[in-house]
Amino acid sequence: MPTNSPPASATSEPAPRDPYLEGCYAPVQTESPAGGVVLRAAVGAVPRDLTGVFVRNGSNPRFAPRGRYHWFDGDGMLHAVSLAGGVARYRNRYVRTRGFLAEEEAGEALWTGLLVRPDLTRPGGPYKNSGNTDLVWHAGQLLALWWMSGEAYEIELPSLATRGVAEFGAPLPRGLAAHAKVDPRTGELLFIDYGPRAPYLRVGAISRERALLGHAPVELPGPRLQHDIAFTENFALVFDLSMMADPVELRRGRERIKMFRDVPTRIGLVPRTALRDGPRAAPAPVQWFEAAPFYMYHAINAYEDGDAVVLVGCRITDPLVGDPENPARSFTVPAIANLRLEPYLHRWRLDRASGRVTEERLDDVMGEFPRMNDRRLGRPARYCYTPRVAPRETLLFDGFTKHDLARGEHRRYAYPPGWFGGELTFAPRDGAGDRPEDEDDGYLITIASSRASEAAEVFILDARALELVARLPVPARVPVGYHAEWVPGAGRAELAG
Repeated sequence: MPTNSPPASATSEPAPRDPYLEGCYAPVQTESPAGGVVLRAAVGAVPRDLTGVFVRNGSNPRFAPRGRYHWFDGDGMLHAVSLAGGVARYRNRYVRTRGFLAEEEAGEALWTGLLVRPDLTRPGGPYKNSGNTDLVWHAGQLLALWWMSGEAYEIELPSLATRGVAEFGAPLPRGLAAHAKVDPRTGELLFIDYGPRAPYLRVGAISRERALLGHAPVELPGPRLQHDIAFTENFALVFDLSMMADPVELRRGRERIKMFRDVPTRIGLVPRTALRDGPRAAPAPVQWFEAAPFYMYHAINAYEDGDAVVLVGCRITDPLVGDPENPARSFTVPAIANLRLEPYLHRWRLDRASGRVTEERLDDVMGEFPRMNDRRLGRPARYCYTPRVAPRETLLFDGFTKHDLARGEHRRYAYPPGWFGGELTFAPRDGAGDRPEDEDDGYLITIASSRASEAAEVFILDARALELVARLPVPARVPVGYHAEWVPGAGRAELAG
């Protein structure tokens, strides 16, 4: 596996002030005691039929950045709550990647970030794999993943210790990108990797025994900004999105991101059978569908409906700050550096016989980081839970929406004024079934932060009734973060000990 090494001429200029380094985003340097800290409910009580570990990842720089800072640059830090027998225990730990350990030894940051001009010729890429983005539970192992593709790191539960780089029986060209997804029926892990050189995108599969089944390149006209995938019983879905590096600027040796409003977004169906026969040099077979231009960070689900494939995700049509074609808004749209975040839940229907796409917006309220009951990934699901984007300058979620995708209905939940939650995970109630009528039989868990006091609390809600079950104050500050995972642990009482 290629690994990043420190650049020879990283700037030593201090980073200017950035809102994603301050207030409720400011990093914490203290890790919890090895045994964790027992949490006491301030409201309600921890359900006794909830057993497992909630883990959330996020950006938390260990050292002051070198040059301008982007929220995506920070080291990965995990915040976890183990739940069993009505007891909750909190822990936090850094993801100790190779880059993190190198900087720990040096006592300072060695890598620059996204807002410093990259050296695209460097082996392994110009950026540090921080393992800060996503978490996926696969084949009895928790993996911390990085959004730009790289080594996946194994995380021990419940301690959150980093075991090292995950192995899959055969080398991967670039590693795994964040948002790899597990098929709950086959146990396969579907993944992509991508980079600035051809092949710009690969798609692959890893077995339930954690062995690489295969991967194949996907033909694209040039490098693309990838982020997520989806899958159905028979297909992996890949994307050729309309926001990308300007190819004219790339030929001049510069990287400038642009939204090409005259270039359709393409959604591709790759047969999963092509991902099970080992590494392929030949491009994967893909059926492409053209849709109106958009960018998407996060898909929620895809499934087959007769001869069609249905995709649900958060669509952004105006993804860049300062684009003169952005529409005027009466509300504030948050931004991360040059990224403009105005996403809406959307549904596409891909007709495989005709090649046509029909699509519809499912909500008029901004929402991102959507989640669902992962037991139904890849097949029709009725519900998803979409955090509501607050009209603030930076990305915050002031509540969430429970969408009924079958009936076209929704219900809203608002956090108390001044409190902002994160991505929700759905945790099935201990013993819950897998029938369609059991889909929302469980709990929603998130960590919320008070912007005024910088306090943090674990919120546990009944997913069916959307009623608060418990609020658990955390005796430490928890910065606003990214993605979370629920690791079920029925019958594993040691999770709380």
